Amino acid sequence: MIGALAGDIIGSIYEWDNINTTEFQLFQDTCHFTDDSVLTVALADAILHNTSYKEKLRGYYNLYPDAEYGGRFRKWAKSRKPKPYNSYGNGSAMRISPVGWAYETLDEVLRKAEEYTVITHNHPEGIKGAQATAAAIFLARHGTSKGEMRRYITATFGYDLTMNCDDIRLTYQYDVTCQGTVPQALVAFLDSNGFEHAIRLAVSLGGDTDTLACITGGIAEAFYGIPDTTKETTLQYLSDDMKEITELFYNKFVRNH
Repeated sequence: MIGALAGDIIGSIYEWDNINTTEFQLFQDTCHFTDDSVLTVALADAILHNTSYKEKLRGYYNLYPDAEYGGRFRKWAKSRKPKPYNSYGNGSAMRISPVGWAYETLDEVLRKAEEYTVITHNHPEGIKGAQATAAAIFLARHGTSKGEMRRYITATFGYDLTMNCDDIRLTYQYDVTCQGTVPQALVAFLDSNGFEHAIRLAVSLGGDTDTLACITGGIAEAFYGIPDTTKETTLQYLSDDMKEITELFYNKFVRNH
């Protein structure tokens, strides 16, 4: 989960100023958490305390109203009677990483990923993006090889994972859909040789860099682990409340894997 937050923070300064290189300083003074981190921590909070994710989403929105939310989510969060809005945006995948850690069977991970997603993103592509991301994290933390992960994700969700980052980088453009973000984030992980390299590859693709790196970072952490220095630096960018929930979740679900 901290890997997802790290990706969001590192990628935050490149969303509107893309760079097509893996050579850059990971953490900079202008880096910051975005809605990706806020809503991920909200889900971790809901899982930890067995409370309504719908209410946590609205509560965290009110705590962090300036965290760069999409317009449709912002309208949903402020509504008196919020209803799902048939979204297939990549927001469903960016916030789902806690599910990949908190449940002990793949079937349960898929079921919970859908349950937490349809609150807002009830379009089939939105659900698929969240499930694919959570499943990849679950498989990675259980020692599944990259080849097996690639085959499972392709067979189950139909994503084309035959491309590589060099190919994607040539033509990739800004895309906030699940179908235009999740496969690319998965390929950045599959092409990588370590946690940091995965984040660098994701950012180098361009597009919605904070979300790409958030999704990639969540998977990469489950597969490689996360360097202690990266973990500690990531936590320093969070508010005290977000840091507390993140550490509680990490200690309960992640530390011993």
